[in-house]
Formats: sequence, structure tokens, C-alpha cells
Amino acid sequence: MKIKSIETFSDEFVCFTRVTAEDGAQGWGQVAPYYADITAQVLHRQVAPYALGQDCFDIDAILDFVRDREHKFPGSYLRRAMGGLDTALWDMRGKREGKPVCALIGGTPGPFRAYASSMKRDITPAAEADRLVRLRDEKGFDAFKFRVGAEVGRNQDEWPGRTEEIIPTMRRAMGDDIALLVDANSCYSPARAIEVGHILQDNGISHYEEPCPYWEFDQTKEVTDALDIDVTGGEQDCMMASWRDMINRRIVDIVQPDVCYLGGLSRTLRVARMAQDAGIPVTPHCANLSMVTLFTMHLLRAIPNAGKYLEFSIEGLDYYPWQDKIFVNDPFAITDGMATVTDAPGWGVEVNPDWLANAHHQSSTWDT
Repeated sequence: MKIKSIETFSDEFVCFTRVTAEDGAQGWGQVAPYYADITAQVLHRQVAPYALGQDCFDIDAILDFVRDREHKFPGSYLRRAMGGLDTALWDMRGKREGKPVCALIGGTPGPFRAYASSMKRDITPAAEADRLVRLRDEKGFDAFKFRVGAEVGRNQDEWPGRTEEIIPTMRRAMGDDIALLVDANSCYSPARAIEVGHILQDNGISHYEEPCPYWEFDQTKEVTDALDIDVTGGEQDCMMASWRDMINRRIVDIVQPDVCYLGGLSRTLRVARMAQDAGIPVTPHCANLSMVTLFTMHLLRAIPNAGKYLEFSIEGLDYYPWQDKIFVNDPFAITDGMATVTDAPGWGVEVNPDWLANAHHQSSTWDT
């Protein structure tokens, strides 16, 4: 069955994709958030011309064909656009077969442990601890991630002393039975990352994300080798050559692909298989409540080397106003610290028609 049309519905922050087959079957997906309107242009200019008229079920081959035809554009925007196509085709297949996507890739619907992921640095350690304790008590989360350093901060903290304060503050507030994770967002040199890493270890932190500039593999490797804590990373990486290098050299202890940044579910499954062969767990990046978290839920219910938990953003409309009313149903309910993949076909979610009506619509069609 051939791809008849590819549509995008976008604003600056989010872009949903709809793919229609020649028999009328449809599937919904999404490109990566942020500058999503630009990614929509890339999808129509650099992905659709090669995908239209191709077999809807041969997703890997389509993605490789797009990659090869657009070999002069190896970076993030092309992969983000490819992900919009890929995820819509998986939804279409799930709806055709009456199965959730997780079942198509060897898994089953059901719950998965989540960690509550804070995105904020402009918050005092005491205020951060207070709100995470409330979430622990209200939602049953037993794992939390908070931020240290400043984003790509060149060894600078968000304000002086914040990192040294927030680490023990969080441990005291949460007690010893709660798993604590941190994200440094490429802040540190190796020497400073190792120094902070020892503070983390002393306070029982179990996950140290992106301590050094993510593109500097040798720097991250130095930190990984120096510490006992799990050093993690990979969210930004979208090239398979980079993933092979990262995994083969064991740059990190846990890999964190982002389904939307990497180019879709099919390419993420390739990374997961590489990691499985190397004995490395996969704890993907999914830092907002768009479809990326749903994609990740299905992935984690299926892969044998799934990490301990799903990243689950705790930020609401004050932080992500564009998340408002993008879905008809809420696929992100948390019960006892668990998110649940339902048995609904495809991704199991419906995009809000009112949101779609106000979005910028573009369409590319196969001219038979």
C-alpha cells in the first residue's frame, strides 16, 4: 500500500503529521517540538518528495532512502522531519492491525515506572524540594530528576552555590528510599564534572546526565571512567555513526535517545538494538508532554534493555503553554508513579480538532 499524502499541522512549537495511504488509511505522528514550523517545511521539501508513493509498511527503507537522497543535510532538522513521517506510519500500521504500537514491536500494553522530571533551574533548592515532595505524595513518584549547573554553562552555576546546595537538600527532603537523578545539560569541563560527580555519589544520586558538552565524547568518557555513578547521555545525537561510536567506546553507562530528535521509532529501535548487544540500558529523553512521551512509553514497554524508568515532565502550562489542549484524551495519567500504555490501536491518542483548525496546514500529495 502506497503513501498518498503527507500533511502537517504546525505552529512554532509543535507540528503534528498525518499520513494517508492510497486506500484511505491514516496515521498520526509528530515532529520534534520547538521551531516545529521550520521542521514542517523540511518535511515537505526534503522528505515528502522521496516518501510519497513508497510502501507504507517499509518504514526503515523509506528513512534510509531519504537519508541517502539528502546526504548533504545530515543534521537535526532532517531527522526531526523524518520522525514525523515515521511515527505517523507506525500509527497507521497499528490502526490497520488493531494493535497498540508497542505490540507491533514485541511488547504489550501496561504500566511503566516514571520519574518526575523537573525542567527548572530558576527555582531555589528549597522550593524545588517542596514541589517534588508534593508530587511524591500526590502521584506516587518514587524517582525524581532535578537540574545542576547551568545549561551549556562553561562551569558556571545558575547562581553561585546552587548545585552544592540543591544536591543534599533534595536527598534530605526525599529520604533514602527515593531514586534521585540529575541533569547538567552540558555544563562542565571533565575536572568540574568529576568534582560534582563525587558530591552526587556522596548523596546517593544514581544518574548523572550530560555532564560535559554532549558533542565532546572524549570529555564525557573521562567522567564516565572516573566515577561509579551512572553517567548518561545521547538525547541530542541523531547520526548513527555517532551512536555506534558512543556505544562501542562506552562513552556513557546509559543511552538516552530521543525518538523525535533521532528520526522516529524505527531509528530509535536500531539504537536500542546496538545498546542491547553492548549490554547498555536505554532510558530515553522525552522532556515534554507532547507525543514524544507517548512514543517513549510504547518503546519502553517493548525493548528488552529498557532502563528503570520513563522520563515524565512535571512542567505545566506556565512552562509549556503550547501543551494546552493539544489532545482530546489525556494519555499521560500517572497512578502510583506509573504511566500506562493502553491497548488502543496505534499510539492511542486523538489530536484536538480545535487545535488542528487553528494550525498552519500544508499538504504534499503523490501524483500518480
